[in-house]
Amino acid sequence: MRSRVAGVRRRDRRGRGLRGPLAPPQVPISRTRAERFDDLVEDEVRRIGERWERELAQVEFTVAEVPDVDPFSEGPIPLGRTVPGEAGRPVRIVVFRRPVEARATGEREQGRLIRDLLVEEVADLLGLSPESVDPSYDSPDD
Repeated sequence: MRSRVAGVRRRDRRGRGLRGPLAPPQVPISRTRAERFDDLVEDEVRRIGERWERELAQVEFTVAEVPDVDPFSEGPIPLGRTVPGEAGRPVRIVVFRRPVEARATGEREQGRLIRDLLVEEVADLLGLSPESVDPSYDSPDD
């Protein structure tokens, strides 16, 4: 019988060393869900920014986990928000990761939701219709 030192467990039971990552860092499977979400947002911001670069030069796009909402509020949880710039700070468009993930059934639908959300926020900010900001707004995936 082996003796144990007061509750200490060893992860290296068979002397082969500690386990490394299951996938190398350069393959897509090694990226976290949050990192993949950030990539989707970044891709859409880049795509919209190509057309509206001058108008969006002073706009900052960010991702937050969840919105600050009153726990007793009625109505849907927002997927994004535009925060006005004040005291030298730029206008920020925030995408809330967890509500978007909860609403979408897959990564493809997440991409579509992010696209439509960013187009709506940019259109509202610029005072335009979403269709004029992005002709592919509210259409099926490309």
